[in-house]
Parts: sequence; C-alpha cells; structure tokens
Amino acid sequence: MNVLPYIPEPPRQPVLLKAVIFLVERFLKRRLLPARLLGWYPRFAVGTGVMEGLVAHGDRHISRRLLQLLRMQVSYAASCPFCIDMNGNEYAKQGISDTEIEALRGLRELEAVDTFSPRERTALRFVRAATATPLRFPDELITAMRRNFSPREYVIIAGTAAQVNYWTRLIQSLGIPPADFANRDPVLHLEEFRTDGVRVTAGEGSSS
Repeated sequence: MNVLPYIPEPPRQPVLLKAVIFLVERFLKRRLLPARLLGWYPRFAVGTGVMEGLVAHGDRHISRRLLQLLRMQVSYAASCPFCIDMNGNEYAKQGISDTEIEALRGLRELEAVDTFSPRERTALRFVRAATATPLRFPDELITAMRRNFSPREYVIIAGTAAQVNYWTRLIQSLGIPPADFANRDPVLHLEEFRTDGVRVTAGEGSSS
C-alpha cells in the first residue's frame, strides 16, 4: 500500500506552472510531488521556485561538498526523510564517507571524525543551531563562524540552513514521502527518520 501525502494533488494546474513542473520532472526523471501540491496556490509555488533557483549550489570559496554536508545535516536534524533522500543523493561524489554520515545522524561527535575540516565542523555546528528550537547561537559559535568564514560565506551558510529548514517544514507539513532520489541507499537510514502523523492511503478517500 502506497503512502500518500496528507492532501491530494489539485485536479488542474495553471498552464505555465504545469509546463515548468513537466520540465523539472523530465530533468529529475521523477514526479516532483512538492511542486504538484503547491499548485493549490500557484503564487506560492512560483515564489518557492524562485527562492530555490537563487540559493547557492556552489561558490568559489564554499565547496559543493560543504554545501551538501550542510543540506544533509539540516535534513537529519529536522528528521525529514524526503529531504535526506534528496540532499543525500550521490553523496559519495563529494567525498562524503559513511563515517561522516554517521556524524550527521548524531551517532558520532563531529570532533571524532578527522576527515571533517575545522571549517566544516564549525559550519555543521552552526546549521544544527539554526535548525534547533528555540534558536540559540552561543557567542563561541558565532566567533568561530567569523573566524572561519567571510561575511559573504556566512550569509551563504545561513541562507542554506534557512532554505533547507523551509523545505523540511513544508514537505513534512504536507506529508510527502521520499522520492527515491538516492535509490534507497541503506547508508542514509531513511527508515529511522519519519514524520509522525496520519497518512491517507489508497482506498481511503484520496484522489488517484
């Protein structure tokens, strides 16, 4: 029995939004359920798409490895299976090891993993703080961030944490299950991270 989101997809999408979703899904080679559900309020869908298109996916001073580590860390800290699956896709291409993923999951101390650089440890501690509730940023952490990163880099890291936090809250609020971006990679341990709540399953009043 398939796990479905908390609400059904809208029966119709605006033509332009439908075209954009088609192109993105063709590129990703899978149905993009978050975009489809946001079609209930197209202006929100467009705003979210613009935000996603403008966030940093690479920078001359912040490596793709670090950005992926940060996205994965926020996804684990927020316990969002869809986000872990998406942001953990092809982690090995960025040199992220199984041991490092254990640290992101909270099974190892960051300081105990010698493959993390001092900059990476500092940024990971920062995005953990940016994901916790209530938000607290100790002076020691901010001092370390200022010491390791320029103001531009600080903004990119803070923005990345905020962007992934946004998606984790939105996706979990909609009850969206993983989309198999990472092909059920057992190293990610998606089954240990879930959003509790009542799911609408096939045959129980949802649209097909």
